[in-house]
Amino acid sequence: MNTALSEPSRRSFLGLGLATGSLLLAAACGSGGVAGAGGTTADTLKWGWDLPTSWDPVTSSAGWDVHALSLVYAGLTKHDEQGNAVPALAESWKYSDKGGRVTFKLRSGLKFSDGTALDAAAVKKSIERGRDAPKSLIAAQLVDIKTVSAPDATTVVLELKAPNYQIPSLFAGKTGMVVNPAAFEGDAAGLATKPAGAGPYTLTSYVENSQATLKRNPAYWDAANIKAENFQLFPLPDAATVIAGLRSGRYNVAQIPGSQVAAAKAAGLEVQVIPSLVVAVLDVNVTKAPFDDPNVVLALKYAVDRAALLKTQQFGIGEVSYQPFPKGYVGYDPGLEGIYAYDPAKARALLAASKYGAGTPVTITASSPGTLAQQLQAQLQAVGFKPAIETIPESQATQIIYIQHDKALAVDGFAGRDSTAQAFQVLFGAEGLMNPGRTTSPELTAAVQKIVQTPLEDPRYPEVVRAATSAAVRTMPNVFLYTTPRILAHAKSVSALPKATVVQRFEGVTAA
Repeated sequence: MNTALSEPSRRSFLGLGLATGSLLLAAACGSGGVAGAGGTTADTLKWGWDLPTSWDPVTSSAGWDVHALSLVYAGLTKHDEQGNAVPALAESWKYSDKGGRVTFKLRSGLKFSDGTALDAAAVKKSIERGRDAPKSLIAAQLVDIKTVSAPDATTVVLELKAPNYQIPSLFAGKTGMVVNPAAFEGDAAGLATKPAGAGPYTLTSYVENSQATLKRNPAYWDAANIKAENFQLFPLPDAATVIAGLRSGRYNVAQIPGSQVAAAKAAGLEVQVIPSLVVAVLDVNVTKAPFDDPNVVLALKYAVDRAALLKTQQFGIGEVSYQPFPKGYVGYDPGLEGIYAYDPAKARALLAASKYGAGTPVTITASSPGTLAQQLQAQLQAVGFKPAIETIPESQATQIIYIQHDKALAVDGFAGRDSTAQAFQVLFGAEGLMNPGRTTSPELTAAVQKIVQTPLEDPRYPEVVRAATSAAVRTMPNVFLYTTPRILAHAKSVSALPKATVVQRFEGVTAA
């Protein structure tokens, strides 16, 4: 789950089949047009970002995959730039009076990228697969769905076990991506390398850990707003070479670290800083010493100089954060600003008042030997902790921290979730993956349940979510540090990118 803090090492780990290099080159060059760098046509977006762990949204194992999967799949809804659920394959939806049923009305004439009809029966099968497939990694988000029916070609009805008004938000991400039943009924395993969706692009060739080549899908429901005919997706470029890759034309859009912003601008590139749901965080296990003492948890929160961390780790790009949501997002609570502002004297006093006292030993666990753990070590030492650093393999981090619950304090990053309730459950729920102590407060449990039971369009909804955020920050041990916006550099030949908070989108983007 260490998404935000180890982006250079994000790579696919599945043993997927490889396409040949010659096939890839042929697919890249075969669409005609003016040849550009790398043998591609001039109207090609070439994104240095990341490749998914799987092209099947049901078995994709990383939340970060949603960016790549959104190129080839569409859902009943999508997120607007502020993270709200808006129509996509479904032109509308309506809940029953008591919230136990939600009915989606599909647009007419929808097709999958292979030209077959995308009707209510196909949506029904896709949702049921996500809920019921033995290896589904999205099943937990669909447990409230009792039955799915398709009374006619454009109507999908979900009967719920209990009122859940988060369904439209859930369906805007991986959970709601509609997969062509012809693919998973015939060769479900093949979806790992051959997506079968109805997104803005269609995958034409794929080389694991190297490159994905895609072609504009004319059957996409919003095809009129997809301007670039061709798309190439690459793994995240190395920070030391990303500017050179952009200048050479290997990429014309790429994620860059804050350390490369000045160099990108000096090279004549456009740089966009786009708010995202990614926030750096310290995971705290309250079942492990010394954090089984609440005074030590509070001491940790006041001991961290977030502004100093932001300046060093992000080159000042982003904002100091005390909560899991960025400004402008529905869950952001302005009342929490400065709640645990850096106060070394208060941290020392709290530590001295704990049962462990000054000189309390603590181990900072990190999955990469970066400078963040070292900077935190210095800050904790300055207030009386006796900190050490332990580096564990990134491939084992989830197992060690979240499954075995073996570590007391871990450096991490939270990449947000499709719905606000889902984000709370992952971070703070009694079974939440990123809650290593597996404890939560009754106040927070009640607040999250109220989110689920409040319609998204209810004027009180933002207030309900802010109340849950406040309860989480005040009662849970997580230490939020700073936001990590999406920093994208692109050639001047590429038009401005949508400032989409949840998932990077490319509607209206051109590559001259």
